[in-house]
Amino acid sequence: MPIQNRSKVTGSSRSGIAPPPVPLPRAVGPNPIDHVTSLFFVWATLVGVWLLSLLPWRTWPMAPDLLLLVIVFWSLHDSRRVGLLTAFVFGLIMDVHDVGPLGLQALTYALTVFAALSLQRRLLRFELVSQALHLLPPLVVIKALGALIGAFLVSAWPGWSWSISALLTAALWPLVAWLLLLPQHRLQETETTAE
Repeated sequence: MPIQNRSKVTGSSRSGIAPPPVPLPRAVGPNPIDHVTSLFFVWATLVGVWLLSLLPWRTWPMAPDLLLLVIVFWSLHDSRRVGLLTAFVFGLIMDVHDVGPLGLQALTYALTVFAALSLQRRLLRFELVSQALHLLPPLVVIKALGALIGAFLVSAWPGWSWSISALLTAALWPLVAWLLLLPQHRLQETETTAE
């Protein structure tokens, strides 16, 4: 016995009018920046914050790590250009500048970027304050690991200032990310008004 084609059961099938197609849900993309960011802008911000990090304010034990924030931001938003290698190299440069154990900041920078990249899809779905709350545990754990390794290498405990530094670094995430996203949003607004 042949199988007959049955029409789909819908509310409007009796009237002969086909229902409007149901739009498929849009996939949430991991990158809120819709266009490719200028390579010059990415590296200008990295080098600018690196130069700012060479100033004496960074010797304060509780100083936030702005360079790490900018590296994490660009690794989340443009991971093809800025990633683990960039974090490791800038960490080595900061190790040489701070005359600390060579490779310690390189390790903490690379681990922080790795943790951020593993949370990338989740992080970029939230607003900036929630992103800071998601970044806080990896920052604290990795700073603690760096403090323990540093204490082992130099045989001296640095105190608990690293924890305040990690808290301040996470607290500055919304401001740093907003400042780095601001030119991108202005570019998008000019592109939409031009259309």
